[in-house]
Amino acid sequence: MRQPTRHMKTAGALALLVAASTLAVPAMAAEPVLLSQGKDVEVSSTENADYTPARAAVDGDLGTRWASEFSDDQSITVDLGAVHSIQRVDLVWEGAYGKKFDIQVSDDGTSWTTAKSVTDGTGGEQSVAVDTSGRFVRVQGVERGTGYGYSLWELQVFGDGDATDPDPDPEPTDEPTTGPGECTDDNAALGGDAASSAIEGDYAAARAFDGNTDTRWSSTPADDAYVQVDLGSVQDICGVDLLWEGAYGKEYKIQVSDDGSSWTTATTVTDGKVGARSIDLDTSGRYVRMQGVERGTGYGYSLWEFAVQTGTGGSDPTPTPTPTTTAGPIQGGGDLADYDNVYVFDESTPTDEIQSILDDAYEIQESNQFGQERYQFLFKPGTYDVNANIGFYESINGLGQNPDDVLINGGVWADANWFGGNATQNFWRSAENLSIEPLGDENRWAVSQAAPFRRMHVKGNLAVHSSQYGWASGGFIADSKIDGQVRAWTQQQWYTRDSSVGNWAGTLWNMTFSGVNNAPPTTYPDPAVTTLENTGQVREKPYIYWDGDDYAVFVPSIHDGTKGASWENGDTPGESISIDDFYIASPGDSAATMNAALAQGLNLLLTPGIYKTSETINVDNPDTVVLGLGYATIIPENGQIGMQVGDASGVKIAGVLFDAGPNESPTMLTVGTKGSNADHSSDPISIHDIFVRVGGGALLGKVETAIEINADDTIIDHIWSWRADHGDHVGWDVNTSDYGLIVNGDDVKGYGLFVEHYQKYNTLWNGNGGRTVFYQNELPYDPPTQEAFNHDGIRGWAAYKVADDVTTHEAWGLGSYCVFLNDDEEGKPAIVVDNGFEVPEVPGVKLHSLLTVSLGGQGTYEHVINGVGPSAQGTDTIPATVTTFGG
Repeated sequence: MRQPTRHMKTAGALALLVAASTLAVPAMAAEPVLLSQGKDVEVSSTENADYTPARAAVDGDLGTRWASEFSDDQSITVDLGAVHSIQRVDLVWEGAYGKKFDIQVSDDGTSWTTAKSVTDGTGGEQSVAVDTSGRFVRVQGVERGTGYGYSLWELQVFGDGDATDPDPDPEPTDEPTTGPGECTDDNAALGGDAASSAIEGDYAAARAFDGNTDTRWSSTPADDAYVQVDLGSVQDICGVDLLWEGAYGKEYKIQVSDDGSSWTTATTVTDGKVGARSIDLDTSGRYVRMQGVERGTGYGYSLWEFAVQTGTGGSDPTPTPTPTTTAGPIQGGGDLADYDNVYVFDESTPTDEIQSILDDAYEIQESNQFGQERYQFLFKPGTYDVNANIGFYESINGLGQNPDDVLINGGVWADANWFGGNATQNFWRSAENLSIEPLGDENRWAVSQAAPFRRMHVKGNLAVHSSQYGWASGGFIADSKIDGQVRAWTQQQWYTRDSSVGNWAGTLWNMTFSGVNNAPPTTYPDPAVTTLENTGQVREKPYIYWDGDDYAVFVPSIHDGTKGASWENGDTPGESISIDDFYIASPGDSAATMNAALAQGLNLLLTPGIYKTSETINVDNPDTVVLGLGYATIIPENGQIGMQVGDASGVKIAGVLFDAGPNESPTMLTVGTKGSNADHSSDPISIHDIFVRVGGGALLGKVETAIEINADDTIIDHIWSWRADHGDHVGWDVNTSDYGLIVNGDDVKGYGLFVEHYQKYNTLWNGNGGRTVFYQNELPYDPPTQEAFNHDGIRGWAAYKVADDVTTHEAWGLGSYCVFLNDDEEGKPAIVVDNGFEVPEVPGVKLHSLLTVSLGGQGTYEHVINGVGPSAQGTDTIPATVTTFGG
């Protein structure tokens, strides 16, 4: 994320502002008046609501600015309050300027006229002469001048200070006029379903709608917080009453919506004060929201009560009915290149252009760990002489049927220079379905969690540690071929499956292989290598490709007992699905739209971006594919389940990041129906590269259980379920979540499970016949005391718990680490965990290659599993291991 002072404003900009009102005008002409300063302003997006808000562009302060998200189609609109004659628009651009943009005007904020098109913008100070009139003035972006968005220190509109009436009053007639109807005294919001963007402590949204002036809703400190209520149906709304506590809104909007997704601003309050505020409205909607713009204090927003009054909608007792229309079927297909932040390259694209796009994105994303930006780079079959540095939330994919159809001469790189060579926070990036001829014969992919390397052919060596040999906490390779050596000298752990390597060098705590040609043999615990001849039943992740005429998604077949990459000896077995059978979603789409498409029988392709949803996305049809590009992120805002997969065979969910919202959800992803025992063994449900984040980012996040697997026979192919240990909104009582993964289904397979920092069992396995190959865990950093982390007379919660009534379960390559930060606090006793792993001691339950580690001696594991194994403690950070348990 760019900081607000990255570019310096010029002295000339100040001169422009000072001179603006004294510019010479022709004789007899009225001197132009500054009309826009301090007026209401709307924008299409904001890069950062705290640093670059919309109002900063009209505040007369050259030390503040508005900045948009990074796309061409962005806009800023100022409401002059009345229709005025307009003579010019002055712009003071920050470095992120508009190369092409339109100055547009409107009398009503709906119908727009272009007053001037600018096609040669150069940034800096720019004065655009116009001869027009309107109440609303919009700068509509057409093409950015940089890889950033648009950024304005100031937007100033000059014109006639006398308002004009675009629609003079008609001549009086004897006909009566009709008004909005009578406004009732009843509170339509009382007891309604409530939601909010953030909650401070126990001050839930519902408390603002309970009719009790002794209870209140309160948000965490953020200007863009909101609270909303569902009236149950669309109603005519004639007013709202707000009763503010001391933490009031200085500026806020009252917004309405029919569907809880698309919002319209009914009014804006710019002079908010503590106490009661009654606001007259003439609007309609089912949902009513107070959307904060600027807080009046350093706290959040706090409302004792939020009441909504409804009217009859007019005095005409027999209004003309609105014609009923029937929506047609939702259409699938489309050109991916038309979607924001999807970049499609072919061999005709100039190399310099490709390199520039890659470099610009990496400049933004290299250290943008919790940013909102997302990128997907797609290369059609061909050869490309580029170097692709891949940062946070960037995905690079070849569009060939097989990896060798796309060759990158140069490299696909992930390093950790931004973090001093420490790669333990190189998360959320991916490389897939292409081949690399690396510079210097070594490609580098120094990553930790949520950074898959799939369907890749490295024609040389591959280093998975940083160039500075700092720590790394990876990682995952699948369905790939590395001709040379894989070098993992400072990687704590790694899982490689169904691939081929020249050889492997470097082993620390837990290197696990399954179905890998030339993998080192099992030598656990010294060196800490665990190798399985085959993985077992697995399906490779679906992937997008170019079939010669259009895009398609290839769905690999289930395979079992195989070894090496699926494409080494010919095309990967499976089936192709036309892009026309996918609804291509973008972040503006509501969950209702996506659900309608899924119910219609379409598959779902999520393009890069943030999807804030007000209802659960339901995937109920067999063999449906949901595929995310560029770390498409789903945020369930109303405390609902993020995505629910029905008990339907063959569903595939792949490449999606779930970010928990501020209202606690039961789960982020639920697969199958609890209690069902339907047999899916011949066509299992599978999830691939599924990532969950609870806290750490811009929003407070809460969820009871991150991922719940209820369907029998499900395949879990690489997950990272993470309750944040760093970032914003982090704390024992802040980003609360009990379980990272619960498995209730029988015969569920897990390959590459990364589950960290949850407050009870990180993983709880209740189903029989479970099978896990590779498990990585860190316990929560933040238990405040030993007592807060105890249960049932047991010290601490095990990382991986197989339920007491399970009779069959087997797992290989499992590690759990602790860093209890309260051990740093003087006078507090160290926190102890009795066992890293807990399982029933029955013949059918067997675990292989287990370890626990106390990182730097911050905390203690008394035993590895069930009272067996040495204690892990002390500053030497030496693993405690058990080679085999049970069976």
